[in-house]
Amino acid sequence: MSFSDVFKSSFLSNVNTFSTLDVLLALGLSFVLGLFIFIIYKKTYQGVMYSDSFGVSLIAMSMITSLVIIAVTSNVVLSLGMVGALSIVRFRTAIKEPMDIAYLFWAIAVGIVLGAGLIALAVIGSVIIGVIIVIFSTRKIGDIPYILVVNCADADTEQRADSLIRAEAKKSVLKSKSVTSHGVEITYEVRIKEENTGFVNEISACEGVTNAVLVSYNGEYMS
Repeated sequence: MSFSDVFKSSFLSNVNTFSTLDVLLALGLSFVLGLFIFIIYKKTYQGVMYSDSFGVSLIAMSMITSLVIIAVTSNVVLSLGMVGALSIVRFRTAIKEPMDIAYLFWAIAVGIVLGAGLIALAVIGSVIIGVIIVIFSTRKIGDIPYILVVNCADADTEQRADSLIRAEAKKSVLKSKSVTSHGVEITYEVRIKEENTGFVNEISACEGVTNAVLVSYNGEYMS
């Protein structure tokens, strides 16, 4: 192969198989919709620790996916190589919130749809999904669960605390019990009545109770 044959290769000829304007339009729209997803994520986030980097990654995910889909649709051979290359990628970042998975799929879906040129579908679908997420995230669905930890001096104090918890809480489930030489520690998952936490003070004032802690619970809900 001579030096001039390099410039006649099929690799360089593929540069003109897609329109630069289409690429800029797809990346621009993917940035806008990715920013929309980021705003919805920031507005509706209800986890323990908010991460700005995850929100920015949603924008990048939309744009990167659009870029990949444009490349795949422009060349069949490239699409087969892309599938093989992406199949060896492994992501080991832990997803702490279930809704984070939904946002990741949303960002990827937007990138795929825009890369395929279905602009109306991407815009309308994103607006509908965003409205639904905002509506359901701002509504109170069921009672807020709490974790109640009580340290008791002996078994009699434990029984009194248990009776008081079951009488005052709307729903309570014993999660764990730890017995040591210093006393008994019991942990409950509780649903309180009308957000009234005054019964925790009553439990703490009971004779033999050394400590009572009530914390918000963001884990799995009771059935």
